[in-house]
Amino acid sequence: MRTPRETWVEEGLRALAEGGVDAVRVESLAKALGVTKGGFYGYFADRDALLTEMLDTWERESVDDVLDRVEREGGDVLDKVRLAGQLTFAGDRLLPIDLAIRDWARRDQAVAERLRRVDNRRMQLLRDAISTFCPDPDEVEARSLLAFGAAIGSHLIAADHPGRTRAQVIARAGDLILNRPPSNPRYR
Repeated sequence: MRTPRETWVEEGLRALAEGGVDAVRVESLAKALGVTKGGFYGYFADRDALLTEMLDTWERESVDDVLDRVEREGGDVLDKVRLAGQLTFAGDRLLPIDLAIRDWARRDQAVAERLRRVDNRRMQLLRDAISTFCPDPDEVEARSLLAFGAAIGSHLIAADHPGRTRAQVIARAGDLILNRPPSNPRYR
């Protein structure tokens, strides 16, 4: 029985998240899947074709699928932004892939362009939400950047927050950026 194309892509994304783009090797993927690499070439011309499909999958899941779910679940625009952030940057699936793609983009211009496109779509969601309560375009852009920077940067900062959990501090930062009252009773 042939290993499905999606399984190769999924294994590639797992390898990327765990070891970076250099860990995405046809032979290693085949070994992890317990198959020969011959099946790989039935779907992909080469490793670059797999990498492209991995990026397509990441983009679809991290933007299109997230936005579809946000729309299905409803709520006000700020609730939608929070949910989008949680789906993208708080889970075990998309976050490690996203961070690995950011690292990869530092060395590959085509990946950097793809990341820019994804980030621009994410930033637009933030702009749309923040502009509902903030009329100043400069402040909208600054708050959007702060929100996006906090979402990504919080996973790269190792600092402690005395007397608070990381989750409490992130929630409070989000409340401040989105001009909401504190969501945690500790900060009221």
